[in-house]
Amino acid sequence: MTVTTGAAVPRRIIRRGTAFRDAGPPVALVVIFAVFAALSPQFRSIANVQNIVDAAAVLAVVTCGITFVLMMGSIDLSSAGVMGASALTVSLLVANNRNDNDLGLLGIAVAVAMGCAFGFLSGLALVTLKVPSFMATLGVSAIGLGVATLMFAGVQPNISDVMLKSWAIERFLGLSYLTWIAAACILAGWLIQRYTRLGRYAYAIGGAEEVLTLSGVRVKPYKVAVFTLAGAFYGLAGVMVTSQLGAGLVQAGNGYDFSAITAAVVGGTLLTGGRGGILHSAVGVLLVMVLTNGLVQVGVSPYWQGGVEGLIVVAAVAAAVIPQRRRNQVVK
Repeated sequence: MTVTTGAAVPRRIIRRGTAFRDAGPPVALVVIFAVFAALSPQFRSIANVQNIVDAAAVLAVVTCGITFVLMMGSIDLSSAGVMGASALTVSLLVANNRNDNDLGLLGIAVAVAMGCAFGFLSGLALVTLKVPSFMATLGVSAIGLGVATLMFAGVQPNISDVMLKSWAIERFLGLSYLTWIAAACILAGWLIQRYTRLGRYAYAIGGAEEVLTLSGVRVKPYKVAVFTLAGAFYGLAGVMVTSQLGAGLVQAGNGYDFSAITAAVVGGTLLTGGRGGILHSAVGVLLVMVLTNGLVQVGVSPYWQGGVEGLIVVAAVAAAVIPQRRRNQVVK
């Protein structure tokens, strides 16, 4: 006769509950896609599916960055400003109508490096000045928008760089180059999360920062590194938006901060940290984009989309927090 200890049963229940929560977003994605496919023949066309995936490219890259921050239990609102500054930087460094620069890939690298610098500034403000993450990153976003406005100087820089413009125009296997860049970012983010110390510690900081500190790990450098990594993703996203628009705009990152948080949370990455990850957030991005596209296809006004995103965030956070609250009550 096998005796099951009292501790083993809760562990099994927790594992089953975690597996159920992880399966929830993919199941929801399939169900929502099936519903819209039944309601609209246009929605289920190959061309529309390609449009959905292509439209998700920039958001996926931004979400990769914000996912690492959320895993630590922090909030990052800097993406709009960082993307604006990076967009203006790359548009003025590659071939354009404002100056004689034609740096090509070097200009793109500088724009991504600028994103890293803004991310580093956010992390530094968090760990040295003890400013809450949402306030520190909101301030950095304002700085980024200010820098972008100065570079804009009242004249829109239009890019003529063939390589950068081809990212949004040329296709490989039916998808734009931007989509393949986003897929590479998701893969890179997953590898960092899974196989590097930075990814593991980001999880650990969100789950139990005090325990990690007591074990002798210097947490602050890793926090700064995570924000710097997130800034790199935002910088690349700014370059991608510039490719789409064919010009550098201060407002290149408008709305992406909230949409990225929505996608990450819907995919299963907790705002309190310690759960979720890149693949979860990637599913969340697809879920948000399928829902947005499907609402348009069935005739729902685009003006309702922001409200729908807000309701999704509230529902997703509630679904994640309620089980934790119940578990805490049992412990108490």
